[in-house]
Amino acid sequence: MAGILAWFWNERFWLPHNVTWADLKSTAEGSFPQAQDLYLALPLALCILLARLVFQRFIARPCALSLKIQANGPQRAQPNAILEKVFTAITKHPDEKRLEGLSKQLDWDVHTIQRWFRQRRNHEKPSVLTKFCESMWKFTFYLYIFSYGVRFLKKVPWLWDTRHCWYSYPYQPLPSDLHYYYIVELAFYWSLIFSQFTDIKRKDFAIMFLHHTATIALLMFSYINNMVRVGTLVMCLHDASDFLLEAAKMANYAKCQRLCELLFIIFSLVFISTRLGLYPTWILNTTMFESWEIVGPYPSWWVFNLLLLLLQLLHSFWSYLIARIACRALARGKVLKDDQSDIESSSDEEDSTGSAAANRRYIGATNGTNGYLSGGVYLEEH
Repeated sequence: MAGILAWFWNERFWLPHNVTWADLKSTAEGSFPQAQDLYLALPLALCILLARLVFQRFIARPCALSLKIQANGPQRAQPNAILEKVFTAITKHPDEKRLEGLSKQLDWDVHTIQRWFRQRRNHEKPSVLTKFCESMWKFTFYLYIFSYGVRFLKKVPWLWDTRHCWYSYPYQPLPSDLHYYYIVELAFYWSLIFSQFTDIKRKDFAIMFLHHTATIALLMFSYINNMVRVGTLVMCLHDASDFLLEAAKMANYAKCQRLCELLFIIFSLVFISTRLGLYPTWILNTTMFESWEIVGPYPSWWVFNLLLLLLQLLHSFWSYLIARIACRALARGKVLKDDQSDIESSSDEEDSTGSAAANRRYIGATNGTNGYLSGGVYLEEH
């Protein structure tokens, strides 16, 4: 085990040439990032999860009810033992052949059986109230952490000149407010990893898991080798659009469609300008070129930049999907329904509301960096 740890913490991988871990030990004169600080994020992540439960129960839920968002879910399917057995043991999406067999067995028409399966699937999906509470929690955190980041960064020189991220590197002291910013952000993404298995299920589960994992890896990686200055720029830039997406979702769940569409347009502009504009020209420029010029490359430098480039690929993918949604919205004069809402329109809804049901507009439920997109025309960020 000692040999493995020695190999993992090899100074020639993590640190620039002629720098050792002993050089970065915290002293009375100055504090530097220590790898063991990262353990603080795990218990803090559990505290964030508990805070989320309290927030959703005592703040978000009353707000939702005051907006007349109903707690009841979709219409229940009528009890049927045969169909229930097929649904639980065989398939939730029967093909045409199975539908015809069930139709003969039950003496029901195929359309009625299809409606039953839609209603039964919808019964397992969360209510609009649940999704509103989830979005309100993420909106609150994203807005808080973005405001904190802006307040912190406006006082530091590397916001205005990114070369200060690398001057005197890696001998850059760690202020307490920067340490707090990093650990809270890291803890939140750990909480997203944990809650992703219990939250509303998304079709982009794998992509979001990859995003959260890459974000945690970047945060930990940059903290260990004291690239926290540029790390704060990355965090604040990503947080700039996340709260707008959650606000658009809340407006949608409250059926404030004009507000929803306005917020979605603002979100789209901020997301694309920050992720495809500022991120490569501001962040990647300093991590790949300015750092090369001032510090020079070393093994962990290459890994760090590869992770940042992976994030850029995800940005490009999500920006493409956002642009496609926006173009369709402009073409049809509305924001399209988001598949990520994961609530299918039942035949009863279609029969009772006619074309109105087909024209409903949604920004689906996430998150977060965030809410993000995947699978055609649905939206999700942190």
